[in-house]
Amino acid sequence: MGPFLTILIVLGIAVLALIIANIKIVPQAQAFVVERLGAYHTTWETGLHVKMPIIDRIAKRVSLKEVVVDFPPQPVITKDNVTMQIDTVVFYRIVDPKLYTYGVERPMMAIENLTATTLRNIIGDMELDSTLTSRDVINSQITAVLDEATDAWGIKINRVELKNIMPPKEIQDSMEKQMKAERERREKILQAEGEKKAAILVAEGEKESAILRAEAEKESAILRADAVRESKIREAEGEAEAILQIQKATAEGIAMINQAKPSARVIQIKSLEAFAAAADGKATKIIIPSDIQSLAGLVGSIKEISE
Repeated sequence: MGPFLTILIVLGIAVLALIIANIKIVPQAQAFVVERLGAYHTTWETGLHVKMPIIDRIAKRVSLKEVVVDFPPQPVITKDNVTMQIDTVVFYRIVDPKLYTYGVERPMMAIENLTATTLRNIIGDMELDSTLTSRDVINSQITAVLDEATDAWGIKINRVELKNIMPPKEIQDSMEKQMKAERERREKILQAEGEKKAAILVAEGEKESAILRAEAEKESAILRADAVRESKIREAEGEAEAILQIQKATAEGIAMINQAKPSARVIQIKSLEAFAAAADGKATKIIIPSDIQSLAGLVGSIKEISE
């Protein structure tokens, strides 16, 4: 192998190594800011890229993912002169790698300072009670201010959350006492409502029981009255039936007597039997029929009939 061939091989290997060294692959959710001769040249997005040796360089690798930054507590003063400690959480995403690279020095420090300043301005116009109950309003206001300010830095502020609001110790103690008193008040109200409902249920139960007893007594009285009425009806029907049977028997007896055509003496004997039966009764007065003129004549008649 000659010296010339060796030099060619070495040069070929060097060129190949140089080409391979300048082949760059940009991963997903990243962007590379490329400078040429010290000035911004282009932004590489996801994929395969080749840079010019020596004259091109990758100035910054930028992540396009959403980033969460938890800033330390900041002292703020409310409108009613209460000093509180509030820490915030900022959610942002880089939307323009070029502006992010060249727009501001140390962008995270800039966002932190801007967040603290905006928070002080907003809380300074609010009283303590409003601050504690208006987190959503404060979050929206801070997000709007930061998002507008960071547009020039290629940063999109998605949202800002107040993580903790810490009033002074004495105010915290007062709030805890107030909350305890409120819980006790609600507990008493619930207990009173429970007792009231229980009393209402008991009263309704007693009322329902009284109604049922009254209805039962009414039903029983109706049944008793129906039984008495039915008994009297049956008794009256029995008496009527007995009278009817007696009258029927009497009528049949009279009819039989009429059919037999009894003589005057037989009629007199029957009258004497009826008079004897009346005399054997408990009557204190006896009215003698006018057609019975002589007891001896009646007796004589009886003897003649018997012979």
